[in-house]
Amino acid sequence: MSETPRPEGIVLTPEEKARRQRRSRAIALSVVGLVVLFYVITIFKMGPSILARPM
Repeated sequence: MSETPRPEGIVLTPEEKARRQRRSRAIALSVVGLVVLFYVITIFKMGPSILARPM
């Protein structure tokens, strides 16, 4: 009378797992791209004098 335990929640197929991983990577690359874009825009708005300041 031993029943095999069924997994709780949603069980994804290997294809769905691969799609989820690709989607997560795409989102991560988008976030990194936005961070780099904001950084470059910030440095650009500060002007070239930010590089010539005394330390």
